Amino acid sequence: MDIFDKIKTQKGNIGQYAKQAHGYFAFPKLEGEINSRMKFRGKEVLTWSLNNYIGLANHPEIRKADAEAAEKWGLAYPMGARMMSGQTSLHEELESKLAEFVGKPDAFLLNFGYQGMVSIIDALVGRHDVIVYDSESHACIMDGLRLHPGKRFVYPHNDMDNLRKELERATKWVEKTGGGILVITEGVFGMAGDLGKLDEICAMKDDFNFRLLVDDAHGFGVMGKNGAGAIEHFGVEDKVDLHFSTFAKAMAGIGAFIACDEEVGTYLRYTMRSQIFAKSLPMPIVEGSLKRLDMLKTMPELREKLWSVANTLQTGLKDAGLDIGVTESPVTPVYLSGSVAEGTQVTMDLRENYNIFCSIVVYPVIPKGQLLLRLIPTAMHSLEDVEYTVNAFKDVAQKLKDGKYSKDKFADVFKQ
Repeated sequence: MDIFDKIKTQKGNIGQYAKQAHGYFAFPKLEGEINSRMKFRGKEVLTWSLNNYIGLANHPEIRKADAEAAEKWGLAYPMGARMMSGQTSLHEELESKLAEFVGKPDAFLLNFGYQGMVSIIDALVGRHDVIVYDSESHACIMDGLRLHPGKRFVYPHNDMDNLRKELERATKWVEKTGGGILVITEGVFGMAGDLGKLDEICAMKDDFNFRLLVDDAHGFGVMGKNGAGAIEHFGVEDKVDLHFSTFAKAMAGIGAFIACDEEVGTYLRYTMRSQIFAKSLPMPIVEGSLKRLDMLKTMPELREKLWSVANTLQTGLKDAGLDIGVTESPVTPVYLSGSVAEGTQVTMDLRENYNIFCSIVVYPVIPKGQLLLRLIPTAMHSLEDVEYTVNAFKDVAQKLKDGKYSKDKFADVFKQ
């Protein structure tokens, strides 16, 4: 069989709807200046789908720093992978400042978050080792697990009793193999907005011998007294062995880092294939990241504005009788009951009649009969934006309850 033949019959859970969804539900184009309001299909929409938490993406100081760095360095320098010819003092400076910020001896700068996490897992564990991980771990963790040649045990999301059982099971296994145990979880779970129970997991180190890797992509810059993340929020900096985060959320950029002890940092520098064999981050991105980190540390008012918007939004939605689950972070899910068809119509109604753009999640990502509309508040939003959005969600929730979305009244949107 030609390998392309399966494309015709095995398009995947999402790909099978590509013809109907492309350009609207999938691969939509948000155009214009990055802000709380952007253009979608030619009209202005109030946007709740950008991970621009503290508003750095289009901040004037960031735009200025990025432009000056591009003018100074161009986009090519440095050439080559860091191990061979792509090392610079600015790369080292950014690593040093990241390590200091999150309270670790060392940090290693990564080109991308997704690729970085996959490669970290690949480098850390071998066939004699066991990975124990949360069932709702991000896709980059799951893809890293696929490269692991040894055992992996999963525990139900944030179920600490079950984690203890899996650690007991893993301990028995490595007693036979001579390997070690790596536990992986997240600081903030990006879909539901709840926090990994880092304090309880770290407490289990008193009873079990394992290392802990935390993906804090949605916590870094948002959680904690100084914005260093969920690990700071729980006060377990000395118990978390590997602190991973990306620049794609609060930092509004490209790249990532892994913070750890110096010996582990050296090992990863000389072992992570995704970094050894990849070109170094261009200098404008590195210099821009230094500026972003500085603003994150020295402008707490941006984080305070974010939390003001997030708390007002979440309180308003709850007061309106809407279910936002157990979020403990700015990530704001709104859970509704309905079919996939009803979910698409709710989303279209919000976009076409209320000019609100947010992301929708349906089966198979979540259980059948459940709909999830995810809102990402930012420091760019206003309290007026919040009030308007709460009222709109109250309206569509009532329409859904009354069966107003039972017929495909908005299908003509696809024809535009």
